Amino acid sequence: MKILVTGAAGFIGAALSAKLLDLGHEVVGFDDFNDYYDPALKEARAALLAPRAGFRMVRGDLADEAAVKALFAGAKFDVAVNLAAQAGVRYSLVNPGAYVRSNLVGFVNVLEACRHCGVPRLVYASSSSVYGGNEKMPFSEDDRVDAPVSLYAATKKSDELMAHVYSHLFGLQTIGLRFFTVYGPWGRPDMALWLFSDAMLSGRPIKLFNRGNMRRDFTYIDDIVSGVVSCVESPDLGREEIFNIGNNRPEELGRLVDVLAAALGVEPKKELLPMQPGDVPATYADISLISAKLGYAPTTPIDVGVPAFARWFREWKRR
Repeated sequence: MKILVTGAAGFIGAALSAKLLDLGHEVVGFDDFNDYYDPALKEARAALLAPRAGFRMVRGDLADEAAVKALFAGAKFDVAVNLAAQAGVRYSLVNPGAYVRSNLVGFVNVLEACRHCGVPRLVYASSSSVYGGNEKMPFSEDDRVDAPVSLYAATKKSDELMAHVYSHLFGLQTIGLRFFTVYGPWGRPDMALWLFSDAMLSGRPIKLFNRGNMRRDFTYIDDIVSGVVSCVESPDLGREEIFNIGNNRPEELGRLVDVLAAALGVEPKKELLPMQPGDVPATYADISLISAKLGYAPTTPIDVGVPAFARWFREWKRR
């Protein structure tokens, strides 16, 4: 198939693009290489994809309507995968406009392009953050998600609503994916594993919010990608679907720190801090729906995934 991947220089987008190429698909990547975090990391990811047969990168801003129209014009994509977004919960507290521009305006531009250019299937990134402060565990796709606790979460829920409208009115097949705490090699510098590793190797204390009493459904990048690929390739999906993609195994933050410290060979210094605004104490994915429909089965515990990240991180720092 010919597949569009927006955010192709991002963490998940680059890994997905590589896997789709491995499977013989043609991939057109789209990314604006913005400076939310060091663009050198995005350039390095893109450099791994650039020489591969069947891959082409287009640079542009998803919120630029003309650029998106040009991207889709005559391309005849079989599937569009929208992973481009302004990420991060805490950043949304200080720069809300970036989330409106990328996650709302940009997503509408993609929906409109799919509609008018006849793209039959749109797979798009939502987030586990839509569950807000839900205390029922594990989080199920049937749970109410109308009480977000961050603007980031609100934009992701808005994307799900807009996708629903385009499925209902125009017959566009939309597959929304609620990702749970993705980690692994080539990850983002604003995420916990990177921040902890950088601090530990520099002898600085690591910041543990909610005094370390957090639980997360840490999901390794390869497991995330396998779920997305299933949504891209499966012929047996409905007109509108929403799936959790998680590890189905929440871990105490303290255990993650212990595994990471052992992999790095350091003794961590811990700074216990109160809960951050917009954060939630726990996440836990019910993956029974995607497992039943697509056979999704994550295989990577943190005892395997965290050391893999630590090895990559040391190599990256040496660069």
